[in-house]
Amino acid sequence: MARKDARSDAKFVLFDVIYENGMRTSNRKVPSDDLGGLDGDEPARAFVEDQDRRIAEKSGNPRGPIKSMARAKRQ
Repeated sequence: MARKDARSDAKFVLFDVIYENGMRTSNRKVPSDDLGGLDGDEPARAFVEDQDRRIAEKSGNPRGPIKSMARAKRQ
């Protein structure tokens, strides 16, 4: 099987998110264009919170507040 080109995911940065209730989600995709500059990774929190809001509206299952976020480690 052909290997996936690593550059194809360069448009996204993956984050592991831990919520205040202890729930954890891994590999949340955030567009790399939204990151960097003086704010660093802080815009990723707003992006993930917006995703969570949209998911909650559709599913009726809200997620709690985010406790912490960190870039996922490359494997």
